[in-house]
Amino acid sequence: MTNTTNASGRTTRRSFLAGTTAALGLGMTGAGLAQTALDGLLKAPSRGNWDDQFDTRGSSARQVSSLSPVFSQQTLSSMQAAMQRHSEIVYQGGWPQVPARYVLKLGEVSPDVEILRQRLAISGDLSAQAARSPAFDTYVDAAVKRFQARHGLPVDGVVGEHAYKALNVPANLRLGQLQTNAARLQNQLSEALPSRYVMVNIPAASIEAVENGQVVQRHTAVVGKVDRQTPILNSNIQNLNLNPYWHAPASIVRKDIIPLVRQDPAYLQRSGIHIFDGNGQEIPQQSIDWNSDEAVKYLFRQDPGPNSAMASVKINFPNPHAVYMHDTPQQSLFSELMRFESSGCVRVQNVRDLIVWLARDEPGWDRQAIERVISARTRRDIDLTNSVPVYFTYVTAWASDPTVVQFRDDIYHRDGAQELAMGELTATAYAAGQQNPYAQGDDGF
Repeated sequence: MTNTTNASGRTTRRSFLAGTTAALGLGMTGAGLAQTALDGLLKAPSRGNWDDQFDTRGSSARQVSSLSPVFSQQTLSSMQAAMQRHSEIVYQGGWPQVPARYVLKLGEVSPDVEILRQRLAISGDLSAQAARSPAFDTYVDAAVKRFQARHGLPVDGVVGEHAYKALNVPANLRLGQLQTNAARLQNQLSEALPSRYVMVNIPAASIEAVENGQVVQRHTAVVGKVDRQTPILNSNIQNLNLNPYWHAPASIVRKDIIPLVRQDPAYLQRSGIHIFDGNGQEIPQQSIDWNSDEAVKYLFRQDPGPNSAMASVKINFPNPHAVYMHDTPQQSLFSELMRFESSGCVRVQNVRDLIVWLARDEPGWDRQAIERVISARTRRDIDLTNSVPVYFTYVTAWASDPTVVQFRDDIYHRDGAQELAMGELTATAYAAGQQNPYAQGDDGF
């Protein structure tokens, strides 16, 4: 089919529909006639012969969610069944590549939609009975949303750049991804899990608070950039800081603070950052030679407050990497598709819900007490009588049941195939887009 493009080189909906009409030999022109052709397509026998029992609700994104934690025998069993299903798909020739020529969405009519239907039917997102038609109708819309939810993409029903990349990962690579992550999960489950724990899944940029084998809270996270990766670790959460100070590590002082002060001498004062010597005495910034690395030998501490890199809360657990979990003033980052923006620590959306759950056994520290302290900007610590295990893990594929397989980008290139790291954020892109990491809520590690 030949498509007409506008001045920017993009195919317009009107021109595309007109082209579709011409290709069908209908000899119609104009928007009204194009709509007539669309109506005819939607009613045509070739649209598909699925029965009325197939409902868009059957492909709903709601079915993707589950209270089963990633760390569970149920997940491992579901992954094994999913691997068997993907092995059959690979044996039968895999799924088709969907041409990534233009955005597909509800109301579009294109031969590409029929290929999209076939792809979604093979992966179980669309009923096989609904796999033949060039029309992007509500059935396809629901199936695309289900697919997007399974791949951690915005659930909008629109097939654009990121959806095309996920759709066109070959079936054999998805099978290998499942096998790799099943082995990771098997290793984790070789030891009994505690009844209560927190799990940070790095490639999913998400957090699960688990109790008695069920997820009681889920949190969106921001994790480490490709060149400042969040580490894999097991530890125990022992301490919570309300309205914490932030201490800049030497690497941040060298890479970021010194250049910023050279550009803007008022930066430290405006950001509430103070400098201390080895004796704990505050020193003026004018006493430092900023054209050298002298500043690295001093302690840089940011005051608590809404603009602090730590914002209201810091969650501490011993580990050799000096990483932690914390709040952030830059809440907009949680709505980003690729949430790999930190320097290694983990930022937690709705972090106060998590700390209330962590501190629930501590007398005098209910939600109201915690909120009062944060509002007053008073510096306080909560030591947990019963520490809560925390796991930082790297799982890019898992299954809550055999028909709901979740995949995420292999952002740190640990699954063995370049095609699985579709949304990589490079250090170059970061440097070009963020001149002041602290203004963006950077955690400093």
